[in-house]
Amino acid sequence: MNPAQPLPAQPTTDTVLADITAMLRTLLAEYGEDDVVVGLSTTFNRDLELESIDLVTLAGLLQERYGRRVNLAEFLAGMEFDEIIELTVGRLVEYVVWSLRATEAG
Repeated sequence: MNPAQPLPAQPTTDTVLADITAMLRTLLAEYGEDDVVVGLSTTFNRDLELESIDLVTLAGLLQERYGRRVNLAEFLAGMEFDEIIELTVGRLVEYVVWSLRATEAG
């Protein structure tokens, strides 16, 4: 993951999924889990078995890549506990795409 890489002109589900997949692979490599398949329906808790500290690390990676336009803590703060437990990569991707487009329009 190269945070200096320019952002796509129009963020799409595919480009953001690729970015988030790279971030997750970086995170999971620390646990020796580099063969995990990541897709839109992948859950952070059940499938990837990420801990809360891993989400903090992911938040930092998201901020490195997208700046303040994407705030994972704020996104999670608006959820109920069950929603966080069942959070999918796809839902995060949707949030990131929405956030990037909202700041472009704003």
